[in-house]
Amino acid sequence: MIGALKNSFSRFFLSPRFFLGLGVLVVLYTLAFVFPIILWGVHGLALLLIAAVCTEYIQLFSYGGIEGSRSLNPKLSNGDDNQIRIELRSNYPFDCPIEVYDELPIEWQVRNFNYQGFIREKSNHSIGYTHRPTTRGFFEFGAIQVLAQWKFGLIKRRFTLQSPSEVHVYPSYLSMLKYEYLAISNHLTMAGIKKIRRVGQHTEFEKIKEYVAGDDFRTINWKATARRDKLMANVYQDERSQQVYCLLDKGRVMNQPFADMTLLDHAINASLVLANIAIKKYDKAGIITFDEQQTQTLPASRKPGHMTQVQELLYRQDTRFLESDYERLYLQLKRFVPQRSLLILFTNFDTVSSMKRRLPYLKAMAKNHLLLVVFFENTETLELLHKKAKNLHDVYRKTVAEKMRFEKEQIVSELRKNGITSLLTSPEDLTINTINRYLELKARGLI
Repeated sequence: MIGALKNSFSRFFLSPRFFLGLGVLVVLYTLAFVFPIILWGVHGLALLLIAAVCTEYIQLFSYGGIEGSRSLNPKLSNGDDNQIRIELRSNYPFDCPIEVYDELPIEWQVRNFNYQGFIREKSNHSIGYTHRPTTRGFFEFGAIQVLAQWKFGLIKRRFTLQSPSEVHVYPSYLSMLKYEYLAISNHLTMAGIKKIRRVGQHTEFEKIKEYVAGDDFRTINWKATARRDKLMANVYQDERSQQVYCLLDKGRVMNQPFADMTLLDHAINASLVLANIAIKKYDKAGIITFDEQQTQTLPASRKPGHMTQVQELLYRQDTRFLESDYERLYLQLKRFVPQRSLLILFTNFDTVSSMKRRLPYLKAMAKNHLLLVVFFENTETLELLHKKAKNLHDVYRKTVAEKMRFEKEQIVSELRKNGITSLLTSPEDLTINTINRYLELKARGLI
């Protein structure tokens, strides 16, 4: 009995309205010292407040109260708005105001999520909100705290719902599914993907079928026609099963933040989408990650379940704070990727000198493969260039920004001189621009 009473009081809170009433009583009792005639009236108000509190306590604690749970996908998508729902059920025979506090993972540093509203008697109530995680990994939600009131609003009863639930934040699979749908329905242009005309014919034999009016007469197979005693034609399809590898630099240059995410996270999201698009375009997709100590390789494939392996590999990657070893990357490619492939290297160069330190290895990779180097524009620098200078300090800042922008342009020019294709892009446009360049290279028959 005593334990139940303690538990009841642990879920009992006095509201600001109660303390407001208590403050009014204090003021009135103070005035009663000067005007004794009002003392009995103040006593009556005090008894009325106590009676109201007791009545509300009985109403809130005499019924089953509120039940509920949290509904969310155990895998959240990094960098995207993920839907989270809280389902509540009221067992009270009256409408009551509620406050809902969801205990989000402490790593997200969100302390201001709360919902205030009403829940009807004996009814269900659904609360939906979105959250955009910016870090991959394992996280744990806490409980759902619900505070219920009665009509007076003097006290609140707390309900602790839902035991802690675990979630994993994976690379942006929502973007992957969006682009996959657009690719299947041939609506990629809706997402900003350019429609590129295919140059030349790069086909391979698929099957023999009966010739019908409208088929190219040059495809007629005369040997099969002689055997079947009717016109037969060869069917060709676009050349398939080219290898596409996304190379992810995990060095310190990829630890720079943009839109609350590191450049590596932007590159990982783009790699996931690109690998899926490549498979839908009948190419084989693979992943290679590297830093100063080791490389990880997922061989190119388009077998069922391969995208799950890609997603799991990308989920485990993290930035390092040292300079990546490009010699190790080159040796890994020479050993495990003997076939000519499209290599899409996600890295970052801030100066020409930093690029030239890696240039010998880039040139060596470009000899045996088609290499596309993807690196990032500093969007803050671009914004600064378009601002009008108001004082000498702004002039200095714009001068530095101009120099940084010129360095990026020099890097593109230097790579082009050495026969290396490059893509300079902002992090927010990384996925679209990379897919466009992949489709362009494929349409030109370079892979």
